Amino acid sequence: MKREAILLEALPYIKKFYNKIFVIKLGGSVIKNSKAKEAFIKDTVLLKYTGINPIVVHGGGTEISELMNRLGMKIEFKNGYRVTDKKTMEIVEMILVGKINKDIVLNLNLNGGKSIGLSGKDGNLFYSEKETKFGDIGSVGKIKKVNIDLINKILEDDYIPVVAPIGFDRNGVTYNINADIAASEIAKALKAEKLILMTDVDGVFKGKKLISSITVKEAYELIENGIVSGGMVPKLQCAISAIENSVKAVHIINANVEHSLLIEIFSDKGIGTIIKEEFE
Repeated sequence: MKREAILLEALPYIKKFYNKIFVIKLGGSVIKNSKAKEAFIKDTVLLKYTGINPIVVHGGGTEISELMNRLGMKIEFKNGYRVTDKKTMEIVEMILVGKINKDIVLNLNLNGGKSIGLSGKDGNLFYSEKETKFGDIGSVGKIKKVNIDLINKILEDDYIPVVAPIGFDRNGVTYNINADIAASEIAKALKAEKLILMTDVDGVFKGKKLISSITVKEAYELIENGIVSGGMVPKLQCAISAIENSVKAVHIINANVEHSLLIEIFSDKGIGTIIKEEFE
């Protein structure tokens, strides 16, 4: 496609999404891909310059596991959640808040953005409580309240917030929170235009066929009929919850495809899977 055609195709989307909020979750495995991360950083800064308000929520499971392996620590998962004892929680917070968060913020700033890093402890961003639906899996939390005043203030000051999914409760206990869920809760609280889950797969599949668009009703059916499984189930559940709570659309895309974020948002065809309440 010629450059002018690309720009003309993008123009109506730039106009449509001006001043809208996009919550973008960046998966931990993608963060380890330097080229994909660099493309994501540039894409996010470009979104900001077009008048969109991006909020980045990041994972970091790959780096957490790598450090735990080096330290000889036991790694255990139950129902997709990392079993998080006290020592593991220290590693989780160190990697997410102290390393990955600051690295993303630095690179956004170096590429012309204006970014600030947060964890759920900053400004009481995530008031949380212990997650118990799968039994006792340690310091794994669920978000009860998002401080939207803090995020709105940061957006008003023209910053790109970068959020590490760490929460706390009224007793000061720190919790490890699933990054997909954290992104979904922020999107719901802010009634965001879009929630974008950037992962290491192309989207939602039915057999070997990529599904480019599905409704909430169809997403329920994919889960109930066992057509999707594994890690895609909680992602679809996050998508359903977001849309049922006023988020306009959810996208699941492969961040390892360079500039997939721009392709998905600013082109007619897109590159991954979009989930909405219904399509016209």
